[in-house]
Amino acid sequence: MTSRRDFLKKAGLGGAAIGASALAAPAVVRAQAPIKWRMQTYAGATLGQFVTQPFVDAFNKAANGEMEIELFFADQIVPTGELFRALQAGTIDAVHSDDDSMAAPVEISLFGGYFPFATRSILDVPVLFQQYGLADIWREQYAKAGGVVWLSAAGQDPCHFNTKKPIKSVADLSGLKLYTFPTAGRFLAQFGVVPVVIPYEDAEVAVQTGELDGMSWSGITEDYTVGWADVTDYFTTNNISGAWIGSWFANEKKWAELPEHLKALYMACMESSHTFRNQWYWGGEAKLRATGDKLELTTIPAAEWREVEQAALKFWDEIAAESEIKAKVIEIFKQYNAVIDKAGFPYSVS
Repeated sequence: MTSRRDFLKKAGLGGAAIGASALAAPAVVRAQAPIKWRMQTYAGATLGQFVTQPFVDAFNKAANGEMEIELFFADQIVPTGELFRALQAGTIDAVHSDDDSMAAPVEISLFGGYFPFATRSILDVPVLFQQYGLADIWREQYAKAGGVVWLSAAGQDPCHFNTKKPIKSVADLSGLKLYTFPTAGRFLAQFGVVPVVIPYEDAEVAVQTGELDGMSWSGITEDYTVGWADVTDYFTTNNISGAWIGSWFANEKKWAELPEHLKALYMACMESSHTFRNQWYWGGEAKLRATGDKLELTTIPAAEWREVEQAALKFWDEIAAESEIKAKVIEIFKQYNAVIDKAGFPYSVS
């Protein structure tokens, strides 16, 4: 028992001594500054709070101080048409935009935004990218361009017309000065539309001053959200594309430097934001057509609208003749549209 007491006493003293020593020695904490990124979106502040801000907020919270993304809206750092170059140069670290608006120097850039009649609904976009091979094509094209990594694509709203004058026939398009996307404008020009290129935030005032007759830039959800429904009077139910094709990009060097767990977190938050936009747009388009009181709905008769649809198919063939990679994308659009036409309702209402 004496030996046992001596042992316990010595052990206790030793433990106390060690504990005191540990408490006396100040812990050395090296606080690592968070990784800082700047992201710019194609959307203005009012729209951006729905289409891009949810991703940024979710990521910043989940990153737990390891990384912070600061979001800038349309044209705040650079004009939208210079987004690719700014991203490539490292002026900004990440971008949410369509390829067409940001003038990406890749052959497939014209398919971003609203490529005429390539899609019919918001879910067509992820299906085309994940099941029909567009993701591989986009990834390869940006790898060739260098400096920019393509991360993901998602759908948003369809492309309709919201205007000061009613559109009830194809002839009513003639002479309209519309704010629209580059490739959409190129297509619509054959029907007399005059595409007007101005900064996003100037579009509303341009309608009020008469510089614009309206927009062919969005669906009815955006018209009400950003205030365009307050300066235009009519919404045409015919659309030239069923969903906006938009992508998420990062500076290649900055992306490579991110730890793998932050890359995984970034991708998870981004994909989650796609889901939010799916329901926000899909529900908004239906509700505002049914209950909105600011825009009067007009429709071009189906038989006449087929003229525009047929013109789109001719436009597809013209684009396909420009290069092998464009022809490959057009073939995918044709394959997919053939599938949904055969599938019938609810995939196709025609």
